[in-house]
Amino acid sequence: MPETAPEDNISIKRKQLLFRSWHRGTREIDLLLGKFADSHVPGFGAEELALYDRFLNNSDPDIYNWLTGQEPVPPAEDTAVVQLLLAFYRQK
Repeated sequence: MPETAPEDNISIKRKQLLFRSWHRGTREIDLLLGKFADSHVPGFGAEELALYDRFLNNSDPDIYNWLTGQEPVPPAEDTAVVQLLLAFYRQK
């Protein structure tokens, strides 16, 4: 069985993250994360993809509270990707 090239792995990871962003379970988070993912995930490198993947493991209520400013983002989740996500919605 041939090995998958690293760029193929990144392409697969991008598709997975786009899907996960749009199919969270709550429509509000689907819209918030889906629009961000459509805009930024295609340009992410391996490190940003890994950070975003980890971020998506959080619950929808936590993510919603962080994005709306109802709760501060915990230090463990306060990465460059999360800051980009927050800035994406602050500018709107």
